[in-house]
Amino acid sequence: MEMINRNFWKSKKVLITGHTGFKGSWLTLILTEVGAQITGISLEPVNSPNLFDKLNLIENSNIQHNILNIQNEKNLREIFNREKPDIVFHLAAQPLVRESYEKPLETWNTNVIGTLNLLEATKSFEHKCLVVIVTTDKVYKNREWGFGYRENDPLGGHDPYSSSKAAAELAVSSWRSSFCGELEYQNPNIYISTARSGNVIGGGDWSKDRIVPDFIRGAAKKEKIVVRNPNSTRPWQHVLEPLSGYIKLAEIMDSENKEFCTEFNFGPNLSSNRSVIALLDKMNNCWPAKWKIEEKKNSFHEANFLNLRIEKAFNCLDWSPKWDFDETVFKTINWYKLHYEGKSAFECCLDDMNSFYKF
Repeated sequence: MEMINRNFWKSKKVLITGHTGFKGSWLTLILTEVGAQITGISLEPVNSPNLFDKLNLIENSNIQHNILNIQNEKNLREIFNREKPDIVFHLAAQPLVRESYEKPLETWNTNVIGTLNLLEATKSFEHKCLVVIVTTDKVYKNREWGFGYRENDPLGGHDPYSSSKAAAELAVSSWRSSFCGELEYQNPNIYISTARSGNVIGGGDWSKDRIVPDFIRGAAKKEKIVVRNPNSTRPWQHVLEPLSGYIKLAEIMDSENKEFCTEFNFGPNLSSNRSVIALLDKMNNCWPAKWKIEEKKNSFHEANFLNLRIEKAFNCLDWSPKWDFDETVFKTINWYKLHYEGKSAFECCLDDMNSFYKF
């Protein structure tokens, strides 16, 4: 895998929404390490502990830190007009399937209207701006089969989260077709792509309703954890994998070739499509824990089978995943073990970044 193009990122003005989240914190750290100037827009971190606070990114990385709901169009536009970013990574979202059932309108408003608010904020830019909108592998109409989904497969979504992300994809495509171009009412300076990635794992995630954080809490406290849907299959990948794809996509979009303004899947190799119970067994080899399986009837619907085809990213972007399933799980659990033994989150992340990118 090619290293990050440091010359490209040095002094680039990058705006990241959702920078206080798990993926957003990793992305912020990576880009500050290669010299980018980061502006973040996000809500306060939901969980305590959380990676953003553990990394102390506001002080350590000197980022422009803004607490703002992306549904606030006026204030969002003010920040965009003030900062005039060269590149935007849009990660802010309501990301949980179960919470989307409890707060469906909040989920749709955040994931659809919030995304359109962001695009509207770029509408009057007179400089080139590259926008990478991050969605999810769950945007596809899931037929519960073993075949991987390609970028041109039908969109869908059974639950509010999945459907809101599929709707965001449609909204972005429509906005790009309508307002990006050379016509009088269009802006030729805006380049927009969407990135669809699967279930990411990695050090520093303490979110609720996620299997790895639940496992870590149980292992650390020597408590038995509850496991739902043990036979569900997911495309597990280390968080650095899709982030490397988003970064590579932005670099290539800078070529001003509109053919890259489209949708891309960033998933693992097929061998990393494993069941939840297989993930638990592999984690247990690294850090023993105990769990009990509770498959509740009449619970919220969640997909059983899901994986992505990634030929498009390989052929168009020369991108491919680097770590296999075993190394992904080892790197993830080892991060937590080292951190709980006293190593700082910053050092743990740098270790993984150095291993992945060969900084």
